[in-house]
Amino acid sequence: MSGTQILDSLLALSQVLEADQARELERRGLTQPRTHLLWVLYQGGPVTQAHLAEAIGVTPRNVTTLVDALEATGFARREAHPTDRRAVLVHLTERGLSIMETMDAEHDALGSDLVAGLDDETVRVTADALQHVLTTLQRLVAEHAARQDEQAEPS
Repeated sequence: MSGTQILDSLLALSQVLEADQARELERRGLTQPRTHLLWVLYQGGPVTQAHLAEAIGVTPRNVTTLVDALEATGFARREAHPTDRRAVLVHLTERGLSIMETMDAEHDALGSDLVAGLDDETVRVTADALQHVLTTLQRLVAEHAARQDEQAEPS
């Protein structure tokens, strides 16, 4: 299989995963950015909005909008920070925790289903190869972006 064939397969996989994710999130009344925020809370517990902004790579203003929407739909809530009067902590609600536990279990089940029928060595080699492809792609994208930035700078 050539590098181009691998790239084409990765693009096809990406499209299938993205379409499935969008469908499942919409069914649950969520978006990708809101789910990303919930995932951070699920993995790490209550945190400040400033921490959430940094963790998901958005502006504090954007986090405020996301948390407002998650509060309005019952997935998250704000509470006063116990030691910093200027800050609030964002928590998962019972509804938010339940949906994240469900999504985490579905994630694990899909991962298991994807490798069902493969022996341990094939799974290991595949995981190593995919990690190599991911690392290489990240490097190539970063290098390309840097070249584009250099070309865009006025002389």
